[in-house]
Amino acid sequence: MGRNPRPRMEIPPELAAGRREWLGLLVLGLANLVLSLDLSILYLALPTISASLGASQVEALWMIDIYGFVIAGLLITMGSLGDRIGRRKLLMIGAAIFGLGSVVAALSTSVAMLIGARVVMGIGAATVMPSGMAIIATMFRHPAQRGMAISTWMSTFMLGMIIGPPLGGVLLQFFPWGSVFLLGVPVAILLLVTGPRLLPEQRTPGSRAMDVPSVVLALTSVLAVAYSVKELAANGTGGTRIAIGVAGVLLAALFVLRQRRLEQPVIDLKLFAIPAFVLSLVLGLMGGAVQGGSSYLINVFVQLVHDRTPLQASLVLLPALAAMIVGLMLGPGIASRVPPGRVIALGLPIAAVGYVIIAQIGPDTGLPVLVAGYAIVLFGVGIPMGLGTAIGLGAVGPRRAAAASSLTQTANELGVAFGIAGLGSIGHLAYRTQLAAEAPSGVPDDALADAQSSIEAGVGTAAGLPGSLGDEFRAVVDSAFTHGLNIVAVTATVIMVCLAIAAGIMLRNLAPLPPPGQPPAGDGADAGAGAVGRGADDAGTAQDDATPDPAALPADAGK
Repeated sequence: MGRNPRPRMEIPPELAAGRREWLGLLVLGLANLVLSLDLSILYLALPTISASLGASQVEALWMIDIYGFVIAGLLITMGSLGDRIGRRKLLMIGAAIFGLGSVVAALSTSVAMLIGARVVMGIGAATVMPSGMAIIATMFRHPAQRGMAISTWMSTFMLGMIIGPPLGGVLLQFFPWGSVFLLGVPVAILLLVTGPRLLPEQRTPGSRAMDVPSVVLALTSVLAVAYSVKELAANGTGGTRIAIGVAGVLLAALFVLRQRRLEQPVIDLKLFAIPAFVLSLVLGLMGGAVQGGSSYLINVFVQLVHDRTPLQASLVLLPALAAMIVGLMLGPGIASRVPPGRVIALGLPIAAVGYVIIAQIGPDTGLPVLVAGYAIVLFGVGIPMGLGTAIGLGAVGPRRAAAASSLTQTANELGVAFGIAGLGSIGHLAYRTQLAAEAPSGVPDDALADAQSSIEAGVGTAAGLPGSLGDEFRAVVDSAFTHGLNIVAVTATVIMVCLAIAAGIMLRNLAPLPPPGQPPAGDGADAGAGAVGRGADDAGTAQDDATPDPAALPADAGK
């Protein structure tokens, strides 16, 4: 006999979301999609932008990932500001800031101007993200609809990461590179026009003022470590570069110590006593790092080593993105029948196999081999993607879901940004080292030094050398960059295997998740907590009141 189907939950009319709420979710989802799209769209656009502005490899990495670092450094503290001044008001302010930064980025005429514009965009995004989730939790009063709405909203972020590269390829084919930044402008205007009509205002009575020292410590620690990683890879060891990195670590330690002493900390450190939640953060951080860093290098490899236009590169890599979508669709269904720890422990080794293939390619290897390896990577990553978030939120319980979600988003943003910075810098170091070792003897020293700054500069240098010397040097440039990609793929393989082992051990006792679209068993009050949260109470349920259920907070929908 089969299992009895779980009865469908009836939603009382007074708690059911209406047309206004679903339209509000649509607007917030579009905004979330654009926020993530503005990170991934630069994977394809960066070679074109770097060549136009004459950016070095390190400057190019700053252009793409300063956005993610600023978001990660401000995301949690901006949530606290929204509690105080009103989440809809903060959302409107953030949309205006993001739109302004997007226009400045599109019109940038120098590397410094573009990096500054990306900082402004990051500030705007960091205000929109936490406000959006809190507003959704207020709009949707019934747990089942609230869980569905939050899952839909979070899915739009992943969708933006997926469609960013091909969309960037299309825009670069027909428009100047500044067009990739203008996508956020109409969405920002849409938020500003429709927000007051569709979105409720919400404040937390008696909320604390934003702790400015915590904001400064969080942001400066992240940027200091990122700067040190990039500079050490680009210019080798040096006292100043090492000192800045150490200072960043010390600032991060001071941030943690400050949270332990505050009566109302920015981060609830008790969440880190829950193993499943900690592992979900590690998965988001390391998984984002590996995928972000390798995807950036693969896009550059296809364009510059294989001489493809951005549009051609986006079409070449489209099957790999389709493989990720398949993995994303399969993952939740599998996890409803198989314990999620096993699902993650299965998907990550599949991704490792793909990285092994990428580690073997050479500059003359056909693109089908690269695409096959990349497709296996994204399929393997797609299977457990999203499960980590579900596991983490389920483990902490509904009362602390808002705080846990902010930390999860921060880990994801930080992971992608550090992956581009860290793995991108590793790839650049390998490129620079091999180029110096194998450059033909006839290449002038100043030309070699220029070529070492980035592969874009290397390709340009080779084109400027006479006859066979230029062809020989171009072959060395391609080989050196491919060597860097190989090293990154080996690093990613090791990380994936380690994460799979950790997930298999730490999550071995978790029960399967509820089927997609079906609330967990129980009275329905805790929808979104998930079946995996049963052991969370032992880690501090008594403190759950520190983060009240957003749906229980007063909302002033008339403002």
